Amino acid sequence: MTVRALTLPAAVVYSLLAGVLPASAHSFPEQESPPAGATLSQPPPEITIQYDAPIEKLFASLQVLNSAGQDEVAGKPEVSADGSKLSVPVNKLAPGQYIVRWSVVCIDTHRTQGSYSFTVEGPHS
Repeated sequence: MTVRALTLPAAVVYSLLAGVLPASAHSFPEQESPPAGATLSQPPPEITIQYDAPIEKLFASLQVLNSAGQDEVAGKPEVSADGSKLSVPVNKLAPGQYIVRWSVVCIDTHRTQGSYSFTVEGPHS
C-alpha cells in the first residue's frame, strides 16, 4: 500500500474538521432606526439597532452625539429579551446632524463597535 492511498484529499479533511472546530461570531448591525445617512423631517424618540447575533446586555453602549459632541440620550440603553436589539430613548433633537456610536459584545465575547450619522431637518421656509 502506498502513502498516497492512505491520504484523504484536503477538502475532505477540512470538511471533517470544520464540523468539530468551534464557530466564532461577531455582532454587527443588520438594521438601524433611524437608518444610517437618513435625513428626517421629525426627530426620532429613540435610536434602535438590530444585530445579526445576540449581544451581552452588560457590555452594550449607545451614544447619540450632537454637533457640539454632547450626548443626547435620555435614559440607559436597553437590550431586547432575545439579545438582538439595542435601543435608547433620546432627548427631543434639534435640527442638525447626529452621530450614533455603538459598542457591543457578542455572546461569544467578541467586541464590535461602530458609528453612523443621520440628520434632523429644520423647519421649512
